[in-house]
This record gives sequence, C-alpha cells and structure tokens, in this order.
Amino acid sequence: MSKDKAEIRLQIDRVPSHIAIIMDGNGRWAKKKGALRIFGHNNALEAVRDAVEGCAEIGVKYLTLYAFSTENWSRPKEEIDGLMDLLIRAIKDEVPTLQKNKIRLNAIGDIESLPTSCQNNLSSAIKATSSNEHMTLTLALSYSGRWELTRAMKLIALDIEAGKLKSSDIDEKLISTYLNTKDLPDPELMIRTSGEMRISNFLLWQLAYSELYITDVLWPDFRKNHLFEAIIDFQKRERRFGKTSEQILK
Repeated sequence: MSKDKAEIRLQIDRVPSHIAIIMDGNGRWAKKKGALRIFGHNNALEAVRDAVEGCAEIGVKYLTLYAFSTENWSRPKEEIDGLMDLLIRAIKDEVPTLQKNKIRLNAIGDIESLPTSCQNNLSSAIKATSSNEHMTLTLALSYSGRWELTRAMKLIALDIEAGKLKSSDIDEKLISTYLNTKDLPDPELMIRTSGEMRISNFLLWQLAYSELYITDVLWPDFRKNHLFEAIIDFQKRERRFGKTSEQILK
C-alpha cells in the first residue's frame, strides 16, 4: 500500500499522543547483505528520520525510540564503539532538522554510563531544542525497564529514610514520579520491528495498557507507510483498560 493511501485512511483525530518504538533488526538486515552489523546501524538513520518526520506530520506529540539498552553493553566492543560514534554524529547532524520542525530532544536511561563525548553532544542538543513544542523525541539510551524500576525503588527508599516520605505514601502515582518518564504520558502504541514477539525490557511500567504492534519489517527498511499502517491498525482497536465493551460504549 502506498504512503498516500495509508495517510488517507488515517483518522487524524484519533492519532495516538505517544508512540514508542523498539527499533530492531539492524544486524539481520546487514547480515542479509553480507555486511557487518554496524552497516545495519548506519543504514537505520533513514528509518529514524522517516519515523520522526511521519509522527510530526500527523500530530503525534511524543515519540520514544529504544536506541540502546543496558544489555547492549555486552555486545562486541567494536560494535559498541561504532554505535557510540554513530550516535554522536547523528545527534550533532540532526539538531538543525529538529530546530526547523520545532521538535524537542529528550533522553532517558543511565546517561552517565555513555562516553563523555556522547553525553556532551546529547546535553547540547537537549539544551538547544528545549523550547521546541511541536513534538518531544525521547531517546532511550543505556536504558532498560528493570534498571529504571530498580532506580526508582532506591530513590523512594532514600526519601523514606530521610523522612521525606512515609511507606503509606507509596501508590502508582507516586512511583510514576520517580521514573525517568515522569514528564511523559504512557505510550498508547508500541511498535516493534523485525517480528520478535517480546518487549525486551522496554518501558515495563509504562506499557501496562499500551497497544502492541509487531511488524516483520526490519528497522532499516521501516518507512512512513509502515508507521501509518501501525497507527491505522491501532485505530481499529477497542481500548478497554480492564472494562467490558458495554461499559466503554456507555
């Protein structure tokens, strides 16, 4: 299906406010072409641009991309080094485009574990785009859901020890304020490329009621038409949040 036809079928008034994407399949894409994994990562940038541009065009307010997990640190050093170099270049190169489209850059994860040069470029880009209000693009870097929840529990425990909180204060709303995503709404739609049927330690708390969309498309091949098809599929679903269909219709 062409991108234009997919766009026509979109219900703009029902576009999800927040979309999260697990960008998977770079290594398999490269292997199919007889190349190193880093070749797949380099060719994934066009997919990132298409996803960001597509979301901005149709009014998505928040887009979160799973760029590098805490588990990814266990990959071969040459791949990690290549990924970090790519990240530094990509952030620097994309700032003018983010500014032009009034997109604010954000990051979640154990940012201090990233190379200093990467931290500096990321910090500069976040600061430069901080006043943009059209859309927020969040990069999950050195991130995992279990890391985030463990960190939140430690922070809550410290505040209890300091007398700032009582155990009776702890509820879902309080826990959410200790998460990296405290300033973001929960994703309504989570897209995963490459056909893998798992969430891979991504936004474990936040995805509780998100709609999941799995596509066999490998991330470097992902384009706007794939994004729009995922949203069209989302718009066909009934979101009940534990209620019955009859309750929703009342």
